[in-house]
Amino acid sequence: MNRFTQAMNGHAAFARFLDTFRPWFLLATRLWVSWQFWKSGWLKLTTWDVTLELFRSEYQVPLLPPPLAAVCGTFGELFFPLLLVLGIFARFGALGLFAVNAMAVISYWHVLGGEGYEAALAQHVLWGFMLAAIAVCGAGALSLDEKLGRR
Repeated sequence: MNRFTQAMNGHAAFARFLDTFRPWFLLATRLWVSWQFWKSGWLKLTTWDVTLELFRSEYQVPLLPPPLAAVCGTFGELFFPLLLVLGIFARFGALGLFAVNAMAVISYWHVLGGEGYEAALAQHVLWGFMLAAIAVCGAGALSLDEKLGRR
């Protein structure tokens, strides 16, 4: 056995070891990104008068009137995280939150795209990558999707 084959065998063994963490990694990713959006949706819901004013004056949601945009955004930030936390229809939930996240960036680009807001924009990019990973890889073994899919 040559050194290259030994290295490949070692790498394969290491990959199998890391694979044991995949379900926990996907669960942690689902929980973390869900929490970020849930907090925002809950704040919007519990301060509805402020939410409506922000959608009227600050957020620039294209095509939707501000009250409808506020309802849709708040609904998305509360509904899609539930899907991810439970791991049911998780790919749909991830894509839904991806759309909410993208709309947030578009609607608030006049701020997020400005100098000094790079960290805030980076948070949205990070959440987008996390949601894309869930959409592409699925919710993982620790999900209702997986449990119900086996039946």
